[in-house]
Amino acid sequence: MATTRLNASLCHFPSSTRLYSESYLGLRPTVRISYARNLTAPRGYLAVKANGDLASVVSAAAAVKEMVRREKYPEESIGFVGEMRLVAMRLHTRDQAKEGEKESKSPDEGPVAKWEPTVEGYLQFLVDSKLVYDTLEGIIDESDFPTFEYAVFKNTGLERAEKLGKDLEWFKEQGYEIPEAMAPGRTYSEYLKVLAERDPEAFICHFYNIYFAHSAGGQMIGTKVSKKILDGKDLEFYKWDGQLSQLLQDVRQKLNSVAEWWTRDEKRHCLQETEKSFKFSGEILRLILS
Repeated sequence: MATTRLNASLCHFPSSTRLYSESYLGLRPTVRISYARNLTAPRGYLAVKANGDLASVVSAAAAVKEMVRREKYPEESIGFVGEMRLVAMRLHTRDQAKEGEKESKSPDEGPVAKWEPTVEGYLQFLVDSKLVYDTLEGIIDESDFPTFEYAVFKNTGLERAEKLGKDLEWFKEQGYEIPEAMAPGRTYSEYLKVLAERDPEAFICHFYNIYFAHSAGGQMIGTKVSKKILDGKDLEFYKWDGQLSQLLQDVRQKLNSVAEWWTRDEKRHCLQETEKSFKFSGEILRLILS
């Protein structure tokens, strides 16, 4: 890796917003810019933003570094959310997704049309799900900068805990007793708390899979189960304030932005957590059939 030194003082720059670093070697103070020797693109570009006699010089080294990384890891061309989706899809069965590679080993992994859900089991599923969402959203709500990874996911519009609370209140009004959360929900909740403190990359993996799975397959499951046991009741759990596709796209952009700061090893670690996310979520989903 070669290095060019640039001296920049308080002065007026030319109107062009792109400068060769080699063209301004007599300015002060010093800024160091690195670039790869094997790049064919022009070296050491600077973005210059001038304001009167004050000039702000922003290095483009990050862009050069990104180019090098994309050459080394071509899979990143689809964005990190694209990578997470590919890994998640492979963990589905063919009955669940056309990209699925997993074999069905239990009734909950087969077609929803063949399920035999019960109201009690579905209610337990909602209770345990609420505990997980309460935990996840509580961690994010209590985070603040510089905990950048979590703070940017506040108030995304995907939050489900409040919606689930309304659904449980409806069940109570229908005469059902609301049960306590069982082992699947409690175990997952405690696991998320540990990850939030010790392993942010793994925590982000669970964040992605919990919300995005619910917006797709989870929504489909809820509709079909409701038709079977609740006379087609539209639960709040499956409603969003705003256009869902736009909410998801906004979160995708935030996830990609957070992942840009990670090393390839950190990204790989996040992706490897996907299987655990499916394991915990699957145990809660099975409650529907209990």
